[in-house]
Amino acid sequence: MKIKRYTAESMRAALAQVRSEQGADAVILSSRRGQEGIEVIAAVDYDEALFMEAKQQRIPQAADGGPAVRGPADGGPAARGPAEPAAAPAAPVLARRPPGPPTAPAAVPAGNRSGHGDAGFSLMRREMQEMRRLLETGMAGMTWSDKRLREPLKAQVLEQLTAMDIAPDVAMAIAEQTPRRTSLQNPANIPLALLIKHLPIDSDHTCVSGGITALVGPTGAGKTTTIAKLAARWCLVHKPSDLALVSTDAYRIGAREQLMTYARILDVPMYTANSGKELARLLMRLSAKKLVLIDTAGMGPRDVRLSEQLAALKLGAAKAKVLLALPAHGEGRALEEIVRAFSRASPQACILTKVDEAASLGGVLSAAIRHKLKIAYLCNGQRVPEDMHAAEPRRVWLARAALHLKRGAPRVRDEAHLARTFGRVHAHG
Repeated sequence: MKIKRYTAESMRAALAQVRSEQGADAVILSSRRGQEGIEVIAAVDYDEALFMEAKQQRIPQAADGGPAVRGPADGGPAARGPAEPAAAPAAPVLARRPPGPPTAPAAVPAGNRSGHGDAGFSLMRREMQEMRRLLETGMAGMTWSDKRLREPLKAQVLEQLTAMDIAPDVAMAIAEQTPRRTSLQNPANIPLALLIKHLPIDSDHTCVSGGITALVGPTGAGKTTTIAKLAARWCLVHKPSDLALVSTDAYRIGAREQLMTYARILDVPMYTANSGKELARLLMRLSAKKLVLIDTAGMGPRDVRLSEQLAALKLGAAKAKVLLALPAHGEGRALEEIVRAFSRASPQACILTKVDEAASLGGVLSAAIRHKLKIAYLCNGQRVPEDMHAAEPRRVWLARAALHLKRGAPRVRDEAHLARTFGRVHAHG
């Protein structure tokens, strides 16, 4: 293990020296503020092989419990060379082997052949790992405290975005745009302003210009109701006869019946297609329609049939605009999986559904920002079409809604969480 002391004006500079000389695997053993600045002691090169060798050559215990000292050849103290000073009290002493013919290893008493050495070594490893974890946690706390002192506005942005359940990687990317100083009378508005700036919003013209639009998404995302809302918005300013609805959902019981009900209410024709080839032929027949809305089957991101469904859509409607229905009440990791799975359909934008059912909007906004997936519409209820809104004029409302939802929630994020999340990212990033 190589141990070295570093001195610098700030913690950031000291950590930079450690990473430069010892690499990302270095362990911070201690740190303190002295007259010369921040003093950090770091170590690297924990060699597991040396500990294995030490275990195999461990010194047998005497009958009374004390160590039985033996030399390398005849077992007496006179045969042993000058003692090596121990690097640390808890570390095993590795004896240097003298030159000459190899000597037979000392006999191990029968009572010591039960594998206790392996257990002892495993315990040592666990203790060292725990020590490293504690040291990293302490360093993360110091780094976060240092960040709050040096960049208070940036720390405020990270704290506020975290309170809104914005994912750490997204929060860090947004916080990088924080100004070092501000003339605003209320700096508390900076996190919200940065979030609004980073929201990817799309001005969709489906309900104005027409074309062919397909809606994809997981089971239960509300695709069929969303299709009905798009159709109703079209009928408010255009003739229903210029619109056609198509269902490719041959899997879910009652899916086509639900869309047929909306078609009757709006007085628009509805068609079905069970394969990509059928869809292609149908769209050729409907070429005179100004708008064709395609309702696809809802499938989870791990459904083995999803690839087949998306391939059929690509074959039958290669020129269609694809919108992804993204349930706003979903959990962050689940939404990430949905976006990745349906990226094979190359969606031009997404529609945030079930906004009214969400306890937090941090997960869905993080997924949209991370993947630069533009938001076209927001759906916050079952009414058709009143509960669908274009996202462009609601950009500020969306960010404020994310803040409002978490403002009344119990405060589960504390300083220790912020330190673990952003102090460690800063120290090892």
